[in-house]
Amino acid sequence: MSDALDKIQQRVLPVHACERLPIRECLDRVNNEAVKSPHNVPPLPNSAMDGFAVAIGSLAQGEVTELEEVGTAFAGNPFNGNCGPGQCVRIMTGALVPEGTDAVIMQEQVEFTETGKIRVDSDHRVGENIRLAGEDVVQGEIVIDAGARLSPADIGVLASLGIGQLQVKRKPVVAFFSTGDELVSIGEKLEPGKIYDSNRYSLHCMLSRMAVDVIDLGVVKDEPAAMREVLENASKRADLIISTGGVSVGEADYIKPALADLGTTEFWKIAIKPGRPLTFGQIDASIFMGLPGNPVAVMVTFSQFVVPAIDALAGAKPRRPALFRARALDAMRKKPGRYEFQRGIATLDDNNQWQVAKTGKQGSGILTSMSRANCFIVLPDENDGVEAGDEVQIQFFDWSL
Repeated sequence: MSDALDKIQQRVLPVHACERLPIRECLDRVNNEAVKSPHNVPPLPNSAMDGFAVAIGSLAQGEVTELEEVGTAFAGNPFNGNCGPGQCVRIMTGALVPEGTDAVIMQEQVEFTETGKIRVDSDHRVGENIRLAGEDVVQGEIVIDAGARLSPADIGVLASLGIGQLQVKRKPVVAFFSTGDELVSIGEKLEPGKIYDSNRYSLHCMLSRMAVDVIDLGVVKDEPAAMREVLENASKRADLIISTGGVSVGEADYIKPALADLGTTEFWKIAIKPGRPLTFGQIDASIFMGLPGNPVAVMVTFSQFVVPAIDALAGAKPRRPALFRARALDAMRKKPGRYEFQRGIATLDDNNQWQVAKTGKQGSGILTSMSRANCFIVLPDENDGVEAGDEVQIQFFDWSL
């Protein structure tokens, strides 16, 4: 499995074209070049609390000091006077720290006198409750790296710096289709021997959660000429071509010979279950990934292999899904020599630790095993089976990766 992922990372090159967009349109897009802060954030020292701005040097050591309030500083409306010895300034969160003060004492830590003054003890320090200039971001600091997939927090950072537009990589174009004479689309009559095509719907939904432009090429008949035509046309339109079905060694599987004529094949089998007949190759500048026909195998191979390929196309930094430890509630049969992705339901036990149960039958055509699950139970190639109570690794579903 790791060899297949390495080949994908080596072969897939990022798209070159970029576009400049308003930052509101940049969510989940890939940043093209590092963004440096044009100024400090915050630009000037300001208060982290509601309270009173004071000069620590004016507080008597070991005693309580009375201070006279000489004004109020608001966020966006600073106190423009000077705070001298024996004085303080009422200050609100976010307000600029007044001249002559070097600490903010929380209002809960002062005592009010009948004459309107405040009483403060000496147990305070310089810089207390003050956000320093550049504490969040220093001018010239890189705040978003090239290749970063932009999150809501990233967009907020850009806005805080006054940056309204950003140069991002263009979206990869992904074309996909299903193969098989047995497939019919929703709305068509289901004749004997026919089945509804679920793979295109699953694929469309998973792709819709990614920053890609999608081309649905429908169902392609099991005919060599039709297969060659769709691959040739798709290679002129898409950065990535995805098929489902037609990549094994059956008599009606025409993708492999068509790919051999039009391009190259890096691999066409991998040691995982479900998803063994996975093809990876290239037609001109387009990457091709032929997924198995079974619905569960489609979703497994998409999450483990297609997502990293799309990340690489988009110019994003490669990511690997996070694995968590969990206690198995069921026994699981497995032979060593291949990775297995069983479908599980993970919950927290009474000790706030993860535990996981299988969703039931694990056949690669049982799509309900996916719809009922919230994670994969990942059994590495050396694993030879699991007993109830054993520790396993789980990988939560996140099709937006």
